[in-house]
Amino acid sequence: MNFKQRIPYYLIGLIFGIILVIFFLDKKSAEFDYLPNSRVLKSIRRKPQIYSSQVLSLFQSNKVDSLKVATILKNGDVDIWNKIKQDTCMTYTIQGKDSLKNLYLTVKRCDSIAYIQKIKFK
Repeated sequence: MNFKQRIPYYLIGLIFGIILVIFFLDKKSAEFDYLPNSRVLKSIRRKPQIYSSQVLSLFQSNKVDSLKVATILKNGDVDIWNKIKQDTCMTYTIQGKDSLKNLYLTVKRCDSIAYIQKIKFK
């Protein structure tokens, strides 16, 4: 069998393989968090979150709600290069996207807890 005869078999197998992988991974709801931004946001979301008194006062004054904070922690832009390391904790600044672009969160990610320290408006 020459090369021209092998190409259709290869393409048919490749298409079936792609369809099976998509089918199985769709049911599994797998996430592929390989980039640093995604990994930081995922690790913050998985930990219990504690809000500072400044953030809680913004919640009470209805300037910001916890849904906006959760949206930023899902889709935000982490400033990886300006992180601050303190003992076992890392402090990150996360900027919202699209309609929440003027909101900045300061989050301190420790081993077992994520502290949401500040919310800034710009």
